[in-house]
Amino acid sequence: MNTRQQLENARQAARMMIRLKNDQIVEVINDLADRTQKNSTAILAANRNDLARMPRKDPRYDRLMLNDERIMAIAEDLQNVASLESPVGRIIEQKTRPNGLSLQKVRVPLGVVGIIYEARPNVTFDVFALCFRSSNVVVLKGGKDAEESNRAIVQVIKETLIARQISPEVIQLLPAEREAAAELMNAVGLVDVLIPRGSQGLIDSVRANSRVPVIETGAGVVHTYFDETANLELGKKVIFNAKTRRVSVCNALDCLVIHQQRLPELYELVATMIDKHVVIEADPQAFATLSGKYPGHLLTRANDDSFGKEHLAYRLTIKTVNDIDQAIEHIARYSTRHSEAIITESPEAKKRFCNEVDAAAVYVNTSTAFTDGAQFGMGAEIGISTQKLHARGPMALPELTTYKWLIESDGLTRP
Repeated sequence: MNTRQQLENARQAARMMIRLKNDQIVEVINDLADRTQKNSTAILAANRNDLARMPRKDPRYDRLMLNDERIMAIAEDLQNVASLESPVGRIIEQKTRPNGLSLQKVRVPLGVVGIIYEARPNVTFDVFALCFRSSNVVVLKGGKDAEESNRAIVQVIKETLIARQISPEVIQLLPAEREAAAELMNAVGLVDVLIPRGSQGLIDSVRANSRVPVIETGAGVVHTYFDETANLELGKKVIFNAKTRRVSVCNALDCLVIHQQRLPELYELVATMIDKHVVIEADPQAFATLSGKYPGHLLTRANDDSFGKEHLAYRLTIKTVNDIDQAIEHIARYSTRHSEAIITESPEAKKRFCNEVDAAAVYVNTSTAFTDGAQFGMGAEIGISTQKLHARGPMALPELTTYKWLIESDGLTRP
């Protein structure tokens, strides 16, 4: 079957999808959670074949990798999505005009949702579950790096749908070749919205070339500002977690911004990262402070190109500032508006940071690792939007809907 036919099948399936009852949808997702665990051997075997083609040092390796623990977590996330209430049919607003005109603003599915993503097989599960729970059809365009993993996963999904007597056309996995991405980006009238998930290069390419409306899920250049009033022990814990919990994800810390008065404590603040072999790129003040303390083979001088980078590795940039004004200015210059944090004991600094920093998620005394749909109580996420139209931050069920107006009267006509 060619790509065009897959897209047309998806459009037709969208009309059927809206007829499914809530109980049917919940049963499919719960059944998929069970079948995912039962078919883990086949899924992991396919994943090992993909991993064998990728160097371990590639930042995408960790995102590509599946294991028994991650399969279990995926199954739990599927069950969480199944337990959530669907937003479809929810009345957002209703009113009756003086002339008797009755109006309702009601949530409805987007329709056909296209996803272009890279080496992230867990995304295949997440986006299907979220799209299906919100009565959407999903068209997936994964990369060649995860081709075998995605095929194995979609096979389990289709088997689950068929077992429940639901058309397997509600999920489409396009060929991994680039040509399929071009066709998807030009599928006007067949695909309602396109969501890219991956590197900044992928996102920029989709934004520049798609004729289908795009919701951007931006790369994360993440900062944490350690201000002059910050609690040192709290800061050590939060910064270590934000940087090292999982370096390959978009909410991982990239740049520590530190108030100059706290430089004497900088080594203590980052010393726990030595065991993780975190390479530090330090500005002149921070470099002078860490020299002779932080291991020399892990300490380098920052340059103009060091800032504004999503490292996706055990690497941290440090910027020294004189006050919160400089901190906010630095973040504004280099932020991708994903996740930003402040560590402070000052109510005034907290208020200013929260009000003035422009990001989808702004944290106070908290690790940025929490920017995640599941952690926000959404079950899973379709992506993390860094734009301001339609959705911002982790997107899940409500963000996969739009609305329409329902109007009723007893034969009103307009004069």
